[in-house]
Amino acid sequence: MPERRTHHSPVKFSPEKFEAHEGGTDPARVSEAAHLAAQALVSRGRRSRDPEVRERLVRLTDEQGLEGIAELWAEAPALSLPGALWRLYALRAAARTDPWRMSRWFAAGRHAAQVSHVVAGVADPPGAEEICEVADTILSGAFHGEFDVALERFAAFCRVIAVGQEHTLDVAGLRTRDPWERIPRLLRTAEELEAAAEQWRRGHLE
Repeated sequence: MPERRTHHSPVKFSPEKFEAHEGGTDPARVSEAAHLAAQALVSRGRRSRDPEVRERLVRLTDEQGLEGIAELWAEAPALSLPGALWRLYALRAAARTDPWRMSRWFAAGRHAAQVSHVVAGVADPPGAEEICEVADTILSGAFHGEFDVALERFAAFCRVIAVGQEHTLDVAGLRTRDPWERIPRLLRTAEELEAAAEQWRRGHLE
């Protein structure tokens, strides 16, 4: 993947921005370049046995923010490799940007969504540090473990968060103006990740 160099400050990608980001208006942006870049990134991570390489891939967006890969991948179909990678990186960024709120939602949802809680693999009790750690671990697993498992773990993470949001709608400060309370959209992201995982297992995620 060509290195993108910018001279502006990183864009902090909050949970709200992950939910609201549109990534452009031209469907033609989902191009051969986006697919080739995604394939090169995954291939590089899965070929390397160097943990430092995987660490750099996980932290790819930390210095420059997500705007670089958003330009390339955000308009890609959900059932495509660039679309799946976009969701993995965006979810990690959202989790690390506001891990305290994420941990509160996860804690509120984990007992009502026990299967998803187990699949997501967040340590109990799920504090801010645990949320950050699992976000990094899941994305790292896309490069040195099973890619479909990484997709399914983040899908499970989304489901627990959605349940937690539903259980905390009456808490002060958590009202419908918050984009991450649009529970159907968050559940749709989980469904997209699960479908992408199935496509990967069939060898059809490109």
